[in-house]
Amino acid sequence: MLEQNVETFIGCDAPYENAEIVLFGAPFDSTTSYRPGTRFGSKSIRSESYGLETYSPYQDKDLTDYKVFDSGDIELCMGNSVKALDAISERTAIILEDGKLPFMIGGEHLVTLGAFREVVKKYPEVCVLHFDAHADLREDYLGEPLSHACVLRRCHDLIGDNRIFQFGIRSGDRSEFTWSKEGHTKMHPFDLNDLDKALEEIGDRPVYFTIDLDVLDVSVFPGTGTPEAGGVSFMELIRAVIMACGKLTIVGCDVNELNPMLDQSGASTAVACKVVREFLLALQK
Repeated sequence: MLEQNVETFIGCDAPYENAEIVLFGAPFDSTTSYRPGTRFGSKSIRSESYGLETYSPYQDKDLTDYKVFDSGDIELCMGNSVKALDAISERTAIILEDGKLPFMIGGEHLVTLGAFREVVKKYPEVCVLHFDAHADLREDYLGEPLSHACVLRRCHDLIGDNRIFQFGIRSGDRSEFTWSKEGHTKMHPFDLNDLDKALEEIGDRPVYFTIDLDVLDVSVFPGTGTPEAGGVSFMELIRAVIMACGKLTIVGCDVNELNPMLDQSGASTAVACKVVREFLLALQK
């Protein structure tokens, strides 16, 4: 007997009712300011994940030992950020209502806002842990407040000062860095140093963990729409993810900004796949 062909991220085919973590893709890039194509990121990650094993030698864990459900990509309205964010919020709300952890794969970074809106409703004291090359703290970008360049500013609108912890930031408008230094966010530029101190400060508060893959150096991860030299290494990122997930109460998360069309070698997609695998396993206590 033949079975229906349904492509999931490798090892993430547990029944929904039994799953503890639910993956979903948010293939949206309508506000991309430089090189578009991240709408193809989630599909590429899912497809290319079969180049990996389910087992991680970094953590001595295997995805087949845990319960993760891949719900596939959301069909999003390209060109309409409001409708796209509403659709992401709707998917996130279902996952949260069912007592599961939402794990989103983008897409451009604006998609974080759709998921975060629902996380804040359930966890009003939530903090944000943000790994990125870019501050994403603009009030607007060319007059548009719903932009990937503004996503953390929009998250700040929901939770206020000193609850956004940013690492790896090495690009942005002067006003973004000034605004952060005024006490609105806790920014750690250039690298992931002092992460342990931030984790202690966050304590047992709930956390939304968002990773923009361009936090990686372009020599490791060239397949992204707005590349920035000077980023972290793959192992630095993996160690930080494992540390953060081990110490924090993660209630929602995402990985975004892979643009597979900009790296024809496929190396960037392979890196993204491994980050997702390690992230999923690190969430398992």
